[in-house]
Amino acid sequence: MSDVADLPDDIEALKAMIAAQGAVIARQDAQLRHHQLLIEKLKARLDKQLRDRFGSSAEGLEQLQLMLEDLEITHSASLLASEPEPAPKDKPVRRPLPGHLPRTEQILELGDVCGDCGGKLKRVGEDVTEELEYVPGRFVVNRFIRPRMACSCCERFHQAPLPSRPIERGRPGPGLLAHVLVSKYADHLPLYRQSEIYAREGIDLERSTMADWVGKAATLLEPLADAIGAHVRAGTALHADDTPVDVLSPGHGKTKTGRVWVYARDERPWGSDAPPAAFYRFSMDRKGIRPAEQLKGYTGFMHADGYAGFEELYRSGTISEVACLAHIRRKFFEEAQSKGTPIAAEALTRIAALYAVEAEIRGQPPDQRAAARQAKARPVFDDLIRWLQSELPKISGKSDLAKAIRYALTRLPRLEVYLSNGHLEIDNNAAERGMRGLAIGRKNSYDRCQTSAQKTIIARPRRWLLFIRLQKTGRDAISVVAQTLIRGSIPHYARYVRKLSRSGGWHGTSPPQFLLEGSS
Repeated sequence: MSDVADLPDDIEALKAMIAAQGAVIARQDAQLRHHQLLIEKLKARLDKQLRDRFGSSAEGLEQLQLMLEDLEITHSASLLASEPEPAPKDKPVRRPLPGHLPRTEQILELGDVCGDCGGKLKRVGEDVTEELEYVPGRFVVNRFIRPRMACSCCERFHQAPLPSRPIERGRPGPGLLAHVLVSKYADHLPLYRQSEIYAREGIDLERSTMADWVGKAATLLEPLADAIGAHVRAGTALHADDTPVDVLSPGHGKTKTGRVWVYARDERPWGSDAPPAAFYRFSMDRKGIRPAEQLKGYTGFMHADGYAGFEELYRSGTISEVACLAHIRRKFFEEAQSKGTPIAAEALTRIAALYAVEAEIRGQPPDQRAAARQAKARPVFDDLIRWLQSELPKISGKSDLAKAIRYALTRLPRLEVYLSNGHLEIDNNAAERGMRGLAIGRKNSYDRCQTSAQKTIIARPRRWLLFIRLQKTGRDAISVVAQTLIRGSIPHYARYVRKLSRSGGWHGTSPPQFLLEGSS
């Protein structure tokens, strides 16, 4: 009944109608939760099937990308072959091609005689059509000619010195060296593949030769590596994580398992202008002393998982722990997608409400973020803890769900500080995102993990992409290779070289501070 006048006057009848509507709403709510859980389960199954089929190897990922490319190409070809459809009323706006790209002009002259009447043509305007083209990179040979001069008085010989070069007495120029490094560490092209690519250009560059270049270039940017580490440690809070990595042991025919540690600083969620950055450290074990050594001198907050090795840092009193809600959610998600447990599904719904608050306040100042969390997230957070405490006695203590609840009840009190501090995040995803690069191009490990110790640094200050690789045999493990790009175009290599030269030269000791500054 849509009209109030149609409702019965009898109170009992009205109660019956309300009860019936309540039952309908309850059934709809149950169906909605069931559908939400079904969606989560189907997503999990799809993810699992993709992992099972393509795995985590680079070959599997490349195969998936090729399949997607084939589908896109086939779709484009079918559109081209089909009859053109009427243009939509609201055509998408085509953005102009980047203005920094060089232009070559071709003037298509028609002549000065009219093809219809034979009269003389005069120019009244022009139409310009731009086409984006790609010209493969070119190898060039720089010849440094230094006349030998003799003094007519003292008969001594004089000659201009060679300019500073990244590898003294080496043949690669800074642009080529930068290209090799970026291709390997940013574009995930192993050296042997680069060798094959260069061979198509008629250039013979053996993998072993480029490996030697990488090793010799490693010491150039140690000051910059230290500057990035200091920049990350200077933040109010950092994100920490680690992952295992296989390391080849020369002469033993087997691999060892080392650890790569990432420490990230990203203050964009609360509107800071500090450039986001992350630096990596390597160790051959996962002892708690490793993060203590790597974060020596740091004071502040640290987002992390429940790794016991971090406890020593927290006991020192200089570093305060901030737990990760994503880790808590993951355990409930696994339970929901594998068994369809209603309690796990309810936990996911409550956690989603906390993330909804974060979406609303992203980019706002810290004080506003803290106020919004206290008003909107605090009740949900406290109720989540109470609800988990009430549900735990109802299930088997040995079940995976009970383990997930106990983990949540242990970690949530260590996350509570984020509610009152707008500088902190709800999870540790910034560090986990930093680990994705290690999962891309796993074949790089053949070139990368042949030493007894290694380090990696990645930093992304604003539009700069700086990928730094630290590698050296020995216990100290401190060799550095790096490349900086703006928009990834080769002409910026020269700009990078000029700035680096002005900041102390290839072999100067001063960190090139411009690399940590923003770029418009």
